[in-house]
Amino acid sequence: MPPRALMPDLKRAIRDVPDFPRPGILFRDIAPLLRDHFDATLTALDALLPDQEWREIDALAGIESRGFILGAALALRPAKGFVPVRKQGKNCPRRWSISPTTWNTGSGVLEMQKGSGRVVLVDDVLATGGTMSAAAELCPSRGL
Repeated sequence: MPPRALMPDLKRAIRDVPDFPRPGILFRDIAPLLRDHFDATLTALDALLPDQEWREIDALAGIESRGFILGAALALRPAKGFVPVRKQGKNCPRRWSISPTTWNTGSGVLEMQKGSGRVVLVDDVLATGGTMSAAAELCPSRGL
């Protein structure tokens, strides 16, 4: 991993989009970050966990949809599996479901395939925390 001094200033690549998707919301667009600094972004995310913790996890679970991009790519670095967390009806049978009362895109059901092991949840947005909380509830109580 390159020293911090050699890493680009990743925050500068995140674009602020006022009043999106509705008035009063400041959306932080990571598309330029992914386009221009994808490898550096993955390096920075990889560094968030010490090697010992990476060894103890079995997979990364990415929350639909940009969590898929980051989670799947990040899973390649320590050679881990990837599990998608999706909206209702988009995962194959043999899945766990949870109905959060509120999450980033409104209310609905999140699902992930059944399995076992320890996961790290990955998403690109943390607004209210509802989606991440719902996804986290899927994992420990269901054995994945």
